[in-house]
Formats: sequence, C-alpha cells, structure tokens
Amino acid sequence: MRKSVLIAGPCVIESAEVLEEIALKLRPIALDPKVDFYFKASFDKANRTSLESYRGPGLQKGLEMLEGIKTKFGYKILTDIHESAQAGAVAEVADVLQIPAFLCRQTDLIVAAAKTKSAINIKKGQFMHPRDMQFSALKALNTRAKSKYEKPTYPACLEHGIYLCERGVSFGYGNLVVDMRSLVIMRAFAPVIFDATHSVQMPGAAGGKSGGERVFVPYLAKASAVVGVDGFFMETHTNPEGALSDGPNMIPISRLLPLVQDLLVLQEINASLNNA
Repeated sequence: MRKSVLIAGPCVIESAEVLEEIALKLRPIALDPKVDFYFKASFDKANRTSLESYRGPGLQKGLEMLEGIKTKFGYKILTDIHESAQAGAVAEVADVLQIPAFLCRQTDLIVAAAKTKSAINIKKGQFMHPRDMQFSALKALNTRAKSKYEKPTYPACLEHGIYLCERGVSFGYGNLVVDMRSLVIMRAFAPVIFDATHSVQMPGAAGGKSGGERVFVPYLAKASAVVGVDGFFMETHTNPEGALSDGPNMIPISRLLPLVQDLLVLQEINASLNNA
C-alpha cells in the first residue's frame, strides 16, 4: 500500500511565529513512515465572505514564510493559487499547487498550474457533480502529458501528479453535505483527497463569515477512509478559536494526531479487504 497523503496546516498564514508553532506540533505526523506529509497554509484567501476579513500576508511575504518552513522543517508545501500569473512563482516554493473549489473550472488557471513542475490538487466545486471533475482533471493531464487523453485515468493522473479533492456539496443555504458516492466516482479516474475540515464548514452562517461544526470532522474522515481515498486534507491550529480564518471547522492539533493514527488503521483494513 502506498503512503497515505496528509495535507495539514492552518487555513491562512497569520504570522511567521504562528506558522512555525503549528509546523513544530505537526512533526510527529510528518515523520510517520506511513504518511506522505504536506504542510498547508494560504498566502491569500481571495474568496473571503467580507471585505474586512483577514486575507493573509500576500504573495511575496507569504512565499518567504512558506519557504522558511520548508527549509527549517524539511516539509513539502501546498498552497492555493487564484490567478494564472501566480503559478510560476508559487511553484518555485510549493510542491503542490491547489486550485480552490470556486475556481475548479477555470481553464487558464488549471493550465498554468499544469505547466509547472508542481503537483496539482483540484478541489471539487460545491456546485459540481463529481463525474464532471473528469474534465478539470483532463485539462491538467493533457497540458502535462506528452500524449493526448480522451478521458483521464487513475494511473495517468497519479503519474502526472494530478489529484482531485472532495469538500462537500452545497445543501440549501449555509450548509454542506458529503455524498460519499463522489469519492468512488472520482477515484475511478483520478486519485482523491478528502477534505474533512471544509466539509463541515457552514458558508456565511456566522454573520459575514463562515461557521462550521468541527465535531463532525472525525466521523467524515473515518467514513472516507473506509470508502477509500488516497489521502486527507485537514486544516489545523493550536488555537482554532483564535484563528483568523475558518476557526470553527479547523481541528485542534491535539485531536488531529490520534485521528490520523485511526485513519491509517482504517486504510490498512480497507486495503486488506479489497485485496482479499
């Protein structure tokens, strides 16, 4: 069984000090031989609900801080890009470029990311049918591959570092629901990461900002491990209540550590059952 991908870190870069504090606390997970670890933080949250919401330190300063984490801890880095022009500079630091859910159909952005050396994690839009994510994957695959594909395949996407990420689907107003069938559907043509923390987000439910119910993170994460995924995305913080973005759905690091161990066990069980 391949290593399980784990993408973890704060929603947004708050400061160099907070970033290092979280990175240090994540070291036990990062050193686990069963885990393919990526440290995640955004230099700019360009789709915040309110104009007054904290967005981050920006491209240049943010990349400097992420490069500092990479140098000091040896972690691989994942961060979001929102504009095509950002792809080249961000890929000099980030091992994975993440395409935000709201931008998963933006052709120029996906193509720009695919032209870099970095892997790509495309988040499924809250409005998207999971089967339609094959077309987003295909944009990246045919930009990166030497031969043209009519449809994406799991082996081809894996070879070229193209992942899809489930983070729930809009259900009415201010709520998200995870349809576990989507993991099976998307995994038929690409590796899949399950975003357990954004799946419990409640968009716009906190009066000009998003709310969330982190209590459900372990249940959804464990369910996805049983269904079958290639890895997990979980935003975390030493003090989620004081976080500057997405605090209500982030999981405290103290709870993340034992949860990851549970997920690894469930993945091993799932693998043994499928190979039986």
